[in-house]
Amino acid sequence: MIRVLIIDDEEKARTALRNLLEKHCPEIRILGEAGNVKSGLELIREEHPEAVFLDVQMPDGTGFNLLEQVGKIDFKVIFVSAYDKFAIQAFKFSAIDFLQKPVDPELLIEACTRLGKSESRFEEINKKLEVLLGNMNSFEKIALPTMDGIIFVKIKEITRCESDNNYTNIFLSTGQKIIVSKTLKEYDDMLTPFNFFRIHKSYLINLAYLQRYKKGEGGSVIMEDGTELEVSRRRKEEFLACLQRA
Repeated sequence: MIRVLIIDDEEKARTALRNLLEKHCPEIRILGEAGNVKSGLELIREEHPEAVFLDVQMPDGTGFNLLEQVGKIDFKVIFVSAYDKFAIQAFKFSAIDFLQKPVDPELLIEACTRLGKSESRFEEINKKLEVLLGNMNSFEKIALPTMDGIIFVKIKEITRCESDNNYTNIFLSTGQKIIVSKTLKEYDDMLTPFNFFRIHKSYLINLAYLQRYKKGEGGSVIMEDGTELEVSRRRKEEFLACLQRA
């Protein structure tokens, strides 16, 4: 059994989440509930949970304020909130689980399954939260899940991403290659707003590292490190239009 707490200022939201957990997630044992930062902090110190379902906005502060007061975090966190699109993106970049209200039962089941499987070290959890808090104002870092754990890198240091079936190879300006256990589509969705462009089904490039474009049926690009990548025919027109806007 995974011992959890629910911390949310809305009683109806706590009840709804508790009912969903009891119905769909038999591996979860709810130790207690709290409705604000102060009582949530007290409950965490009393119960020593393995995981906390945590609201973002509460009357006496935020879920982030609560975690800062906890100090060393020795439990996993799943944020649950009706938060805006920008904040949801920040959660994705930090690799922290986030459930949007009203909670989708299937997504809740997936999150609880990850709780049971996750072997995350607590220093890694603290680092994820540090990246999340930093990204709430401006996006600077992204968490990359690998076979050996999470690697945190600056977005501006990523030169390109290449598809490898269900994995993605992330190339950095330092010359390092990181194999990540997520698809290229996921990074396309996250990084395109940050000066990245999907030139091919297999390639997502950081335009800041583009050296030149070579004409052809679809053409190709030369990156600053000398790598040449094909541009697909169907993406060529949009890509060239993007270059003209830049």
